[in-house]
Amino acid sequence: MSEKQNLLTTVAQNWEHFVALVLLILAAFFVTFIVEKLARKEELKRDGRAEAMFSVRKIAIIGVFSAISFVLMFFEFPLFFAPSFYKFDFSDIPALIGGFACGPMVAVMIEFVKVMLNILIQGTTSGFVGEIANFVVGAAFVVPATVIYRFKKSRKTALISCLAGTVCIAFVGAVLNAFFLLPAYAVMFGSGVDAFIEMGTAINPAVTNLFTFCALCVAPFNLLKGIADSIITFLVYKQLSPILKADKTSVSRKIHKTEAEVEG
Repeated sequence: MSEKQNLLTTVAQNWEHFVALVLLILAAFFVTFIVEKLARKEELKRDGRAEAMFSVRKIAIIGVFSAISFVLMFFEFPLFFAPSFYKFDFSDIPALIGGFACGPMVAVMIEFVKVMLNILIQGTTSGFVGEIANFVVGAAFVVPATVIYRFKKSRKTALISCLAGTVCIAFVGAVLNAFFLLPAYAVMFGSGVDAFIEMGTAINPAVTNLFTFCALCVAPFNLLKGIADSIITFLVYKQLSPILKADKTSVSRKIHKTEAEVEG
């Protein structure tokens, strides 16, 4: 069966799940758009100015960090407690850092562009199933974290944000695998979901069904991913923050200088 036929078969037999995932993608963009609008409104009220949602600085950060995120996707490896087709990578870190510096819309755009680059350069071997899932799971991590941090930027809030994102990625990843990813792959490869469960049982005898597979393999996998990404972000964000906010500070100083000259 050709790749095109695989894709058509997967979509035809799982169209409800594809629709649900598309709605989740749209929801991620909608939520971040509303949050950015509210945050900018608050900034205008407090400071009299607010950076545009897609300023030159933010577009530049999206471009650079999306490229870094795409490259990080190549450095992947399996974990001992999950089947080998689950690959651990650090490609969500640039999105989290960009989101902390510029807001949740930038974080979502980095995740989106990363996946699009992967499709355009490498193509798809999963009928776009893996790519769509990659975006949704990544967004489940960076959206809650950056939304919380957007309204109160402090070290304590950053910690709470990362904890919230880690819980979300573990939950969404498990649900996504149970109701879409594993059934879709089963259709593509002409096997039942039981084949994946058997792979989990070979690693952990406690895995006996789809629920225990997601609870004991998928959830811990994404939980560890969220924790590792959060720790690395904490270590590097403080050093990168002055650079990422340099243009914003420069623009702010120019505005203050102009206002002072007008008043003078």
